Amino acid sequence: MFEIELAGRPVTLLSEKAMWLREERTLLVADAHLGKGQSFRSLGVPVPRGSSTETLARLGALIERTQAGRVVFLGDLLHSRYALSAAAIDAALEWRERHESVEMVLVRGNHDARAGDPPQSLRLAVVDEPYALGGFALCHHPQAVPGRYALAGHLHPCVSVGAGSFDRLRLACFWFGDPVTHAVGVLPAFGSFTGMHPIRRRDADSVFAVAGERIARVS
Repeated sequence: MFEIELAGRPVTLLSEKAMWLREERTLLVADAHLGKGQSFRSLGVPVPRGSSTETLARLGALIERTQAGRVVFLGDLLHSRYALSAAAIDAALEWRERHESVEMVLVRGNHDARAGDPPQSLRLAVVDEPYALGGFALCHHPQAVPGRYALAGHLHPCVSVGAGSFDRLRLACFWFGDPVTHAVGVLPAFGSFTGMHPIRRRDADSVFAVAGERIARVS
């Protein structure tokens, strides 16, 4: 984990590609994309199984470790309507029952709009962006929100690091704009089966790369 101050508030960056708001006892998770593998297979694309199960297991472990009272999904919880099969819903319900005391909120993203809201049996509050919490504006799409620092997903940000033209590695990253000039931060994609897109950082931006179990500031 890596603790920083963001717009005057303490936040913790987690190597599992999530953010912990200690004062609100809240985990922020962007772009889980549950059911993405199933969606690909339904279209005839042969991809491995188990990515959604792995994603939920990692999130469950984070809930246990932090003793979170709330989880807010910053959009794209479900990848598509194919994620709503009976088997997938049963697995999600079993997972939800293990964390029944945790409040869960979904800020709708573009994939959620196409997939439709999750079944009510999963007991997720579903809201539109921006969702105000603890001085932050929680969104899916990165956007300026007057009077608040916005935290979002959608971009699946990554940064290239290395020691030369041929020895480069792409790492998922947290990407934060300056609170005065560009008060928007973007979390890495949490899902086990998601792509990454290089960022175009500004001079005043702060970037933190996720390298296995470590988080490192990128200069």
